Parts: sequence; structure tokens; C-alpha cells
Amino acid sequence: MPVLPGAEPYRHEGGEVGVLLCHGFTGSPQSLRPWAEYLAVRGLTVSLPLLPGHGTRWEDMRLTTWHDWYAEVDRALRELLERCETVFVFGLSMGGALTLRLAARYGDSVKGIVLVNPGNKVHGLAAHALPVARHLVPSTKGIASDIAKEGVTEVGYDRVPLHAAHSLRQFFRTVDAELPQVTQPVVLLHSPQDHVVPPADSARILSRISSTDVKEILLEQSYHVATLDHDAERIFDESLAFVERLAPGLVDEKGSRSGG
Repeated sequence: MPVLPGAEPYRHEGGEVGVLLCHGFTGSPQSLRPWAEYLAVRGLTVSLPLLPGHGTRWEDMRLTTWHDWYAEVDRALRELLERCETVFVFGLSMGGALTLRLAARYGDSVKGIVLVNPGNKVHGLAAHALPVARHLVPSTKGIASDIAKEGVTEVGYDRVPLHAAHSLRQFFRTVDAELPQVTQPVVLLHSPQDHVVPPADSARILSRISSTDVKEILLEQSYHVATLDHDAERIFDESLAFVERLAPGLVDEKGSRSGG
């Protein structure tokens, strides 16, 4: 199937600092593309992969599981680690959970992580019905485009395949058990008004990670897809400041490669 316009993966060859960006469940790289381009313009090497089953049609996602999604970001991270001296991982929503697992498994190889409205649990009574319901009903209403800013839409599916939702629930449980293994510096930005992921998920993550260098920021003007919303520039600026603090000398004042 052809990739939806705007949902293509993105890659930029920059300096010795690399950033991997992980998009969310049923979403696409489009939700993080402005963030990726912001970092690229400032001289960083950037990788923004398209997760398997995403960016085409929701029926394609029924054939994938969290193992497929994680394998893709794992591959992209290994590529960056071979290419760059210092590597960070950023993620939105389920991409935040992918980021946390990479951090837990790769340890000091990941210099720091930035999480935007990270998911930790599939909520509601319907979640408990997923093991059975997924065999009876193929999909339910989509979650894309939870954005406060008028005229902005997310390139994502209008349906959620229940087989994939069931796998997502399993993935969240897996990541939750691994959270104490996360020790890297963290910036966590979340929206009080989020109609997809409740604030409880961010609170749970912050209570279970072992990181001591942690900064929590509230995104008061945005909904779930904050990277396309009113607080986008703040997310971008905070993430760059985070990188510059942890990788001094590799990024100059303009964000370009030091000495290049």
C-alpha cells in the first residue's frame, strides 16, 4: 500500500549528536516532522522512522504487533549509535513508551530522553474486553487529531484496529515493568487537557523511573498531539536546550556541528 501523503519517514545527516524520534499509535511521522526539521536545521542528525502497519490504512496495522513497532525503532537507534557520538531518543504517546523501553534496554548508550504525553496504560472497562472483543469486532473509533489549534490535523487512522490495541496493552505492561531500569536524564512534557492519554500515565512513569535528572513541564495550551499544537515551539526549544546541556561542545550556539 502507498504511504499516506505526509506520513513518510524522515532522515537528516547532521553532526555527531543524533536524535531518534518515535511517533504514536495509529499516527505517523507527520506528527513529529516539524520537531525533526527543527532539530535538523540546527545541525543534528535526525531519524524519524515510520512504524510498521502505520501510515497506509488501518487494516494493515491489524497484521502487526508491538514487537514489530519496537523492532523498527530499535533498528533505527542502532543505526544512529553507529553513526553518532551521542544519541538521544524522543517520543510522543506510544512513542514515549517505545522511548522508555529503548532507554531501559540500552542504558548509557542513550544520553537522555524527551517524552511528550507518553502512554503507560490502555484505560477503561473496554481494555479488559480486548482479548475477546478483538476476535468479534475489527476496529473502533480512531484517536487521531486531538489538537487544540484550529485548522491543524494529524495524519493518522480514523479507526483503531482492536488486534493492535490488544498488543498495545501488552506492550504497556511490558514497559511498565521495565521503568525502574530507566536511569537517563528525562524531560517529560504533558498536557493537562489530553483526550487520549490521561495525566495519570505521566505520573505513573515519573514515580517508577530511576532517573534523578528529571524535568516535568505542563503544556497548558495543547491537547494530546502537542507537537502540532500551540505548545510545539516550547517542546522544540526545551528539547534542544536539553541536548545542548548534556552534549556541550558537540552543538554550538546556532545548533550546528561544532567545528563544522
